[in-house]
Amino acid sequence: MPELPDVLLYIKSLKPRILGQPLDKVRLGSPFVVRSVTPPISAINGRTLRALSRLGKQIIWEFDGELFLVIHLMIAGRFQWKPPDAKIPGKLGLAAFDFPTGTLLLTEAGSKKRASLHLVQGRSALAAFDRGALEVLDSSFEVFQRALTRENHTLKRALTDPRLFSGIGNAYSDEILHRARLSPMKLTSKLSAEETLRLYEAVKSTLKEWIERLQTETGSDFPSKVTAFRPEMAVHGRYGEPCPVCGSPVQRIVYAENECNYCATCQTEGRLLADRALSRLLKQDWPRSLEDWETHLESRR
Repeated sequence: MPELPDVLLYIKSLKPRILGQPLDKVRLGSPFVVRSVTPPISAINGRTLRALSRLGKQIIWEFDGELFLVIHLMIAGRFQWKPPDAKIPGKLGLAAFDFPTGTLLLTEAGSKKRASLHLVQGRSALAAFDRGALEVLDSSFEVFQRALTRENHTLKRALTDPRLFSGIGNAYSDEILHRARLSPMKLTSKLSAEETLRLYEAVKSTLKEWIERLQTETGSDFPSKVTAFRPEMAVHGRYGEPCPVCGSPVQRIVYAENECNYCATCQTEGRLLADRALSRLLKQDWPRSLEDWETHLESRR
């Protein structure tokens, strides 16, 4: 799922292309992508796009007449910038937005179509999409600490909770926790003041670094490879590969449709966190440390 650095990259790339331009027409490849009824999506045809902004992981387009298009890319939604009147791709295409400067395609890979468009009128209607999460890059340490400890969750869950922190998802939470040298399963109520400060600084530095990196790499081009898996990442998506800090193999916990990646040496004092599926299968044979894990691997060769 595109997270804060990716969403900001899209906004930065879209501004010189469509901001201040009239939207000639919206074309739908799948009518189900529109999740609102009133006003109809056709209400923005011919209106000028006045502002582009972010609300959590959602991208907001503001048109004349206080019409707001709320775009949520979810896991697999992506934008493609094409020449004017570009055809909507058959399998992946959800919608096309035709501007005088070109056509923006909204696509989504996979069979589960979760990306969505909501068109609402008025700022009060837009406010319904605001979950009140903290914008960490703009917050003080004290405000961050209050948000973090408002509920007692694991750090992984707290960082990815859209009600607590804005724009952080599965990928960057892994990177943040690795930089902070904290276990993803540690409870927020168990953090020391020093650990909380480390986490606060890691959130800010990680997000700022990736915002700058992505925007520098893309330059004036339109981003064509927005992905949660990048080779420069320390742990996310790098299961079994060496940690760039200590060289230990990156570990993972698989749950639902996501996975949590971490370094046992840097983050959990060498302890392996139980993968729910595998630990149930292996039971007492589940390795508890890196040494046990290496022995387990050796025994299978």
